[in-house]
Amino acid sequence: MKITWLGHSGFRIEIADQVLLIDPWIKGNPAFPEERADEATEGATAIFLTHGHGDHASTTLPVARSTDAMIYCIHELSIILGAEGAQVTGFGKGGTITLGEGEDAVKVTMVNAVHSSSIDFKDGAPQYAGQPAGFMISGEGHTIYVSGDTDIMADMEWFADLHRPDIGLLCAGGHYTMDMTRAAYVCQKFFDFKTVIPCHWGTFPLLAQSCDELVYALEDGVVQVPEVLVPIEI
Repeated sequence: MKITWLGHSGFRIEIADQVLLIDPWIKGNPAFPEERADEATEGATAIFLTHGHGDHASTTLPVARSTDAMIYCIHELSIILGAEGAQVTGFGKGGTITLGEGEDAVKVTMVNAVHSSSIDFKDGAPQYAGQPAGFMISGEGHTIYVSGDTDIMADMEWFADLHRPDIGLLCAGGHYTMDMTRAAYVCQKFFDFKTVIPCHWGTFPLLAQSCDELVYALEDGVVQVPEVLVPIEI
């Protein structure tokens, strides 16, 4: 398995025979080199969106068109994107998408997040885009928790008990989401992650510019501080 950070909250996950893009904010992302867009999206089989904000969803349509990948997201957001001609499948929290078959199947379950969600990157007032979400991605004997934009939730206790994720892709930049201290608390209180990859940091001055607080709070080797377009192999 390879997990590649695309800057901010974007990830490319190569798992089993699937290539998943999570919140692929390619154009206009200060943390992503746009001239390497093809490298980030090549071979994509599916796109998963946690919510509708511009720093997550604003370049989803061109990425989907260039890759012919299906977009998966919460129902209300799927209607908005579908009206613009996208290949999109809407689903809801607790719902599971199965990609592939047999031993190579990858299952993606939508779970709760506490944040907001709107189309805020077009002219006019923001448009309601359903609720924010996270994902549990299972395949190759691992389960990845993609937190999406969120704060600490009591739900995380049963997430850990039911899904038992061993890899956490956690927002940790603060201001709009959990900060590094709160992300560390989540890891210590609820989860037993073997690998934690922080995201939603470093992109803007308002966000944390270092992951040191999270690194020092957890056991050595647990936190993998990502570099843009450098794969982390699990």
